[in-house]
Amino acid sequence: MTWHDFAPFTSSNIAAVRYDEDHLLLEVEFLNNTRYHYYEVPPQIALAFDQAGSKGTFLASTIKGHYRYSRV
Repeated sequence: MTWHDFAPFTSSNIAAVRYDEDHLLLEVEFLNNTRYHYYEVPPQIALAFDQAGSKGTFLASTIKGHYRYSRV
């Protein structure tokens, strides 16, 4: 896999985000050390997430409930 790490950011809930465009796979790591994979996330959505001012708001409104996911 070829991961692209998101630019550094500050969040009260999210520790890190990275994206693999070849597999359309988005990984979100939370501050409580849990990680989730979101599947079939288009590149334009990942880019918008990377550029979002609030990662938590974007995750809640645009990712959760819209893409399949699993805890890893």
